[in-house]
Amino acid sequence: VQLVESGGGTVQAGGSLRLSCAAPERLFGATIMGWYRQAPGNQRVMVATVTSGGITKYADSAEGRFIASRHNGKNTIDLQMNHLKPEDTGVYYCNVRRVITPAFDYWGQGTQVTVTS
Repeated sequence: VQLVESGGGTVQAGGSLRLSCAAPERLFGATIMGWYRQAPGNQRVMVATVTSGGITKYADSAEGRFIASRHNGKNTIDLQMNHLKPEDTGVYYCNVRRVITPAFDYWGQGTQVTVTS
């Protein structure tokens, strides 16, 4: 299963970037889509997740600055990142998973986000 990610790049602190991710439409039903970040030498951490029912969760560091939006009809998720900080730098990975049977857990290839001071 391939997740198609787009967006990312290099931006100065205070700027904005938008990430987009598309999952195959055949992955319908109750799923959770989200974005995760992995900085060099660190573990991958959750940035934002959205359930198919529209429940959104954010990491404390993203709350108030990032907006995750999901489009169920197209099985896509966007992440609008505003007021970016250098500590937001890392590789951002898209994820889609289902926790009920039949369960699955798929990841995108990652897209680099670099925020310069």
